[in-house]
Amino acid sequence: MDALLGVVLAGGFEAVRVACAVAGVVIILLTAANVLKALVMPGGQVSRLVKAVDQGTDRLFRPVSRRVSDVRVRHRILSFHAPLILATLLGAWLMLFLLGFALLLWPLTHNLGHAFREAGSSLFTLGFASTGGTRTTAVDFLAAATGLIVVALQIAYLPALYGAFNRRETEVTLVGVRAGLPAWGPELLSRTRFFTSEPELPDFYKQWERWAAEVAESHSSYPVLLRFRSPEPLSSWLVALLAVMDSAALFAALAPERVPVEARLCLRMGFGCLRSLALTIGIPYEEDPRPDAGIALSREEFDQGIARLQRVAFPMERTPDEAWPHFQGWRVNYESIAYRIAYQIDAVPAAWSGPRRDGGATMTPTRTVNRTPEDPEGATPPPPPRRR
Repeated sequence: MDALLGVVLAGGFEAVRVACAVAGVVIILLTAANVLKALVMPGGQVSRLVKAVDQGTDRLFRPVSRRVSDVRVRHRILSFHAPLILATLLGAWLMLFLLGFALLLWPLTHNLGHAFREAGSSLFTLGFASTGGTRTTAVDFLAAATGLIVVALQIAYLPALYGAFNRRETEVTLVGVRAGLPAWGPELLSRTRFFTSEPELPDFYKQWERWAAEVAESHSSYPVLLRFRSPEPLSSWLVALLAVMDSAALFAALAPERVPVEARLCLRMGFGCLRSLALTIGIPYEEDPRPDAGIALSREEFDQGIARLQRVAFPMERTPDEAWPHFQGWRVNYESIAYRIAYQIDAVPAAWSGPRRDGGATMTPTRTVNRTPEDPEGATPPPPPRRR
């Protein structure tokens, strides 16, 4: 009877080990697919693991960033978020492969602890533990190759990532001169009366149309780029894009006869870019909103922007009352997505960019002091009132 019970228990343990080996193969295959999807395959789908890492690391930064009122200090803290995501992803992939290969080796080594030791030795190419035998050696070789490939893919992934980041930030840095820091749509249009000329705007909008197309492709393929912050604390890729789009929408609403067609094309590509990013990270939006559906931006905030344009005598073909519904009709296409992304990445709290996690006031763009030999102290035009 005891011998029969021992045989039954031995058979049961063997069945458990075989089931665990099958589970190990499934874990290895799913993790490999996740690595290829994240690092090799282009596209706009984010895996559950990537989402979990992003949300998990965000929970670490959120309590800290909420308590920091200084925008520059908060920027320095959040600059570590994207690198932490990359490091955590690599660690998660390697740990999943370790678990998978350990479960696969368990029926061959008959000892779970030794299976983990041998899997780790092979996966990290240390080579200090090996059971011997054809089947275990084959698994060891596969584990060693997997570890090398995953690390190599991550290393090869970084140049593409930082290349896309650098291309993005070049235009973002340039727009700071045109639209202030942080960028603001009305400020961009107002500075055409001083720093740039209105005839230069078609080329400017054409560049941003191409910029938006590239960001749509790169940031959908590599969603971690959304978390990479600009080097300048008061700058943000999202705020810059929103300012450019708002300036084009304002131009079209206030001066429909003079607005260049490039501004309308930039607008279309801009909210196409935001919608592509929304699909990637799972933000819902209305595909074809009504022009009169309403926007979160208040009429008071809109009037502040109009006042900024009136101070520089920007030519207007419509009154503010006439332009307001036309501006709403443009902004309804992209406002909700921009506000959601700005909240998630905790972008610099610029005007017309929605609320932030800390609930603080929005920032008006810095103004250039016009210093001349006749007036060395210069004079800065009064900023619009801040909204709390």
